[in-house]
Amino acid sequence: MLEARNLSVSIAGTPILRNAALTIERGTTVGLIGRNGAGKTTFMRTVMGLQKLSSGQLAIQGKYLTEAPAHTRAAMGVGYMPEDRRLIPEFNVEENILLPLYALGQKPDPARLRWVYDLMPEIARFADRKALSLSGGQQKLVALGRALIVGRNLLLLDEPFEGVAPALAQRLIEVIAALRGEGLSVLLSESDHVHSSKLLDRLYVIERGEIERAQLAAA
Repeated sequence: MLEARNLSVSIAGTPILRNAALTIERGTTVGLIGRNGAGKTTFMRTVMGLQKLSSGQLAIQGKYLTEAPAHTRAAMGVGYMPEDRRLIPEFNVEENILLPLYALGQKPDPARLRWVYDLMPEIARFADRKALSLSGGQQKLVALGRALIVGRNLLLLDEPFEGVAPALAQRLIEVIAALRGEGLSVLLSESDHVHSSKLLDRLYVIERGEIERAQLAAA
């Protein structure tokens, strides 16, 4: 589903990713674990086409996207949940969820929206509320819903549990676990894998922009 080969990225002349490599197979959930500043968000943004590569190759579903603009990812069924949520405060919940479809010039798919609401009934209950009025944890759920509205094949979830209350972190774990039965491929980043340990099929560790495969602890 995703293959990243020898990705190198520099920002303002400073190397951030160094020959980073990672593979995600269809229907698997993969963790990318690293301390703050290790390069997790840069890797996610690079996969999404939001950060320019210095060198390396990137392919999604066998299609090389090294030079492709960011919007091509959404059209390929890739959803992205950034660490800082990036909701539009003046839009209500449903408008934020549907935003990627509007950006692609596509009409909303009522069946897909119902599926998102069935998966997370709590956001359906405040669909008409402005994003500005929501708690940080509620905004995380809405950002996940926005990623899911287009993410039919691959989801990139950057620090989904960061800064949320334990109860909401547990709710996010439940939702992500439910996606395993949907055939989605998921890349999930965390500073450690305390929350995600039972969700992962494969684990990678990133340190100073370099990625290594790690062994998952036995259940």
